[in-house]
Amino acid sequence: MNVWDDISDTIEEAENLKVRAKFMRAIRDEIKSRGWQQSDAVANLGLTQPRVSALMNGKISQFRLDALVNIGAKLGVHAEVVRRG
Repeated sequence: MNVWDDISDTIEEAENLKVRAKFMRAIRDEIKSRGWQQSDAVANLGLTQPRVSALMNGKISQFRLDALVNIGAKLGVHAEVVRRG
């Protein structure tokens, strides 16, 4: 169990939140590893400053998974699907 399981009504919602959180964290880490300020991320990713701010501050509710996938692709951050069981 984790926080996403605790605050979600369904396992599907929890899984979506988990994936979005991992993507968001990886994107933020990549931006930081490049030494970018928010203004650099705005210029290089084609996002608005408020959008970059929301991303850097972990405002997960403001990002759908497809938006994070698109941002990640610009940075070379990609998802991997793992089947368990």
